[in-house]
Formats: sequence, structure tokens, C-alpha cells
Amino acid sequence: MQKIDLNDKIIFVTGVAGFIGSNLSKKILKEFNVKKVIGLDNLNDYYDVKIKEYRLKELENFDKFEFIKGNLADKELINKIFEENKPNIVVNLGAQAGVRYSITHPDAYIESNIIGFYNILEACRNNPVEHLVYASSSSVYGSNKKVPYSTEDKVDNPVSLYAATKKSNELLAHAYSKLYNIPSTGLRFFTVYGPAGRPDMAYFGFTNKLLNGEKIKIFNYGNCKRDFTYVDDIVEGITRVMQGTPEKKNGEDGLPIPPYAIYNIGNGHPENLLDFVQILQEELIRAEVLPKDYDFESHKELVPMQPGDVPITYADTSALERDFGYKPNTTLREGLRKFAEWYKEFYQWKKILKN
Repeated sequence: MQKIDLNDKIIFVTGVAGFIGSNLSKKILKEFNVKKVIGLDNLNDYYDVKIKEYRLKELENFDKFEFIKGNLADKELINKIFEENKPNIVVNLGAQAGVRYSITHPDAYIESNIIGFYNILEACRNNPVEHLVYASSSSVYGSNKKVPYSTEDKVDNPVSLYAATKKSNELLAHAYSKLYNIPSTGLRFFTVYGPAGRPDMAYFGFTNKLLNGEKIKIFNYGNCKRDFTYVDDIVEGITRVMQGTPEKKNGEDGLPIPPYAIYNIGNGHPENLLDFVQILQEELIRAEVLPKDYDFESHKELVPMQPGDVPITYADTSALERDFGYKPNTTLREGLRKFAEWYKEFYQWKKILKN
């Protein structure tokens, strides 16, 4: 592995108004003396744009941050960004997310996750970078029976279009690493949560519904386990990985051995959905988002598994620990407490904006 110093570097982050992208950019701008962080986002309305604006507002306080509104699938724009800025490190977090949404809106996934990622790879080919780090997903493991999921496992059976696009990203990155010696690292994230997260994620959607007096649907009758990973842990993992690139070397055939790696970033501690809902409700009451006497039982509905979903996600993070000395460690209660406190503050902020 080759070490990279992030100081004095130009870093290009796609999906910068997204949950992970905004938190990563904030951390880099706070902790490193970078030349510049360039952030790209199309600010689409897949979920509440106000949250994306809230995240961007925090980043605009940094002098070395530059925001570009645009689309990953816009090849001309991507080439222009690379040619004019010559980024040293690229972190591709821009993608159309969500397993269920991919069933109803497949075009969005092909455009962003396939064409968009191809544009990034081509730009890295024509404007060499020190490291390309990109988001994959735990969904590539599909309905693999063996747990915990290891990066050594076969991942050839995706159960959603979203998962298939993420697996495609890994294959495309491997080909470009082999052909053009582009150091690339893919990160399989496991159920990321935390303050200012995605409203389509269970913890956020449940909170909105409970606050509005609606019923929450708990899939697979509650017999689901998720490896919930707090956003700060994900961002710490990405930052460490950015600083260690797969080594460039040639094989016996004289051609490059692909400088290519894949890591899981997860908590390594799957939680049952019913336990998760219990902790969430306790923390929402503690933060005074919901009243103490809230009747949770009448607002819960146990329903069958959704198409494209899997019963368990569980990360084996031993490779991340071995190579980067890092293992996520925020407990679910700590993370949901921070989310509940943020939720109260953010929705007060939204009310102020409305008035």
C-alpha cells in the first residue's frame, strides 16, 4: 500500500450534498490543509431538497470549498471539471440510492450509477489521479447465506437493480485499474444512519411517520437484522482509505497488476429491527420529539418482506482493520440519540424558514 498525504491536495467529491458526501467533505476541510474540495451534486428531489441545502449551507462556511451543481451523466461537465481542476483524489459518492426505488425508477440508476460512474472512470483515465475511491454497497451480497459478509465472498447474484449497478461499478473499476493503472478502492457501506441522513431510510422515515401519527411498517414481521453503521464511522473509514492507495506494480506479463481493492465498512454488529425500533422510540421520547405517553403499539404494523430486500446484513471488517487499523464502534443507542437530538433541532429550523 502506498501512503498519500491529503494536505495540499485537490479533492473532488461527487454527491457532495448527500449524507455521506457532505459529512466527508466537512471532515476533510476541518482536519486537513487541502488546496480545495470541489463538490458536485445535482440536488435532485429523490428526497427533501431542504436537507441537501442544509448540508451544503454548512460546507459554504469553508473558504476552500467549491460547489458545482450538475449531473454525473453529463460527460462534458465531468471532463471540464477534471481538465480545469486536475483533482489528485476523487471520491465518487454520487449515485441514485435506494433498493425499493430501483424497482419503480430503473432509468435513474442506469443514468447515475452506470453512465455517471463510467464518465468518472474515463475522466480519471485522461487526467491521471492518485486515488479513486468510490461507494459500493452491502447490497452486492444479495441473499448470500454465509455471514458475516466478507469481501472474499462471491457476489454474482444481486437481488435488485441497485445492487447490480453497484456490482457493475466494482467490475468497471477493476477493468480500468488493469488497463490504465488507475488506483481504485471500492467501499461496501452497511446501512448508514445518523443526523441529517436520508429520509427514505427506516430510522428517519419511521420518525416522520410517528410524528404525523401514521403507522410504521416493519418488514419481514420484524425478523430482519441490519448492520447499522453510524455516519461518523463511515466517514472516518473513507478518510483513512483515501490515504492508502493500492500499490502500482507490473505482473509477469509486463502489464499492470490492477491497483484495486474492496473493503467493507460496517459496524459488525447486526441489530434486530424490533430492537432498533424500541431504541429509536426511547431516544425520540428522551429528545422530546415525541411525548412520553406516545402509544407505539398502535402505530406499528408487521408486514412481509419487500422485493429486493434481504433478511440480514452483517459486515466482516477484518480487512479494514488489518490494512487501516480501523473498526467502526459507535453503538446504535449513541447514534440514534444523536439523530433524535438533531431531528428536533432541524425541524425547528425548517419551521422558522416557513414562517
